[in-house]
Amino acid sequence: MKNAHDLVQDAKLRVQEVPLDLAEKAIQQADVLIDVREAEEYMAGHIPGAVHMSRGVLEFKLSGTPALAARDTRIMLYCKTSGRAALAACTLQSMGYLNVQSIAGGFDAWVAAGKSVAQPEQPSFE
Repeated sequence: MKNAHDLVQDAKLRVQEVPLDLAEKAIQQADVLIDVREAEEYMAGHIPGAVHMSRGVLEFKLSGTPALAARDTRIMLYCKTSGRAALAACTLQSMGYLNVQSIAGGFDAWVAAGKSVAQPEQPSFE
């Protein structure tokens, strides 16, 4: 029986992970940058320009978003450390998406490298 680690390792053999030093250029070339972490993780900080679609609803959101329906859409994914993004990339490939990549090391590696982080504006109630 496989465990979560085994599934991630298998997924990483089938998807293209972009090394962190090439991630910014790859993000610029992508049509969409998707953060597949949970909402509270995204709200705590995310890569600038990323849209949030947690892994649990990714397939449904992509299917329901006409602007992202084209199978040649260039999609860049990331999560905390790259495991969920690799699993999500495999799913998108299974759906027929042809240009799916993920960021090696995920958001943690991005932050550790000192790259910029965005945080949503919190409403002011004053």
